[in-house]
Amino acid sequence: MIKKSTLDENHILITTAHYPYYRSEKRRREHKALIGIGGNIGDVIRRFEHLFWFLKRSRHVTLLKSAPILRNPPFGFLNQADFYNSMLLLSTPMSPRELLRYLLHTEKRFGRKRFNKDGPRTLDLDIIFYDDIQIDSKMLKIPHPDWMNRNSVLIPMKYMKGRR
Repeated sequence: MIKKSTLDENHILITTAHYPYYRSEKRRREHKALIGIGGNIGDVIRRFEHLFWFLKRSRHVTLLKSAPILRNPPFGFLNQADFYNSMLLLSTPMSPRELLRYLLHTEKRFGRKRFNKDGPRTLDLDIIFYDDIQIDSKMLKIPHPDWMNRNSVLIPMKYMKGRR
C-alpha cells in the first residue's frame, strides 16, 4: 500500500510497506552509516522495495531504519523527471571505503550507469554520515558535501525516527 502526502507544491512524501522501517530487534555492529538513496528512472518506488530486501539479506550490512520516500524536483540538470529520495540507517563492520565500494557495486547491480553527474539515474546511494568521522579525499567525502542544503536529504531525515 502506498500513501502520499503533499508537503508543498514541489514535495510529496510517500510511505510504503518498508519506507519508513524501524528494526525492532537490537543487533550490534561496529559502525553506523546514514545513506541517502535516490533515483528518477523507471519505477523507483519498486526499485527501493527491491533495494530494501537486497540489503535485508546482505551479510555486509544490517538495515536498521528507513525514512519515508520524498518525491522532489531535480537540481543541477533540470531537464529530467522528478527524483524520489529516502534515507537508510545501516550498521556495518566495513570501513567507510569498503562501504563505498559495496554501495557502488549495489548501484551497478541495480542498473546504474554514470553518464552525467547530475543526470537521471536508476539508483544513487550516497554515504551522508558514517559514525562521527570526517573524510575529505578525492573518492570519498564524509559528511556528504552540501547535505545540509538539500531537501532530498533534510526532509526524509526529519521523518526518520531516532536517526542515531
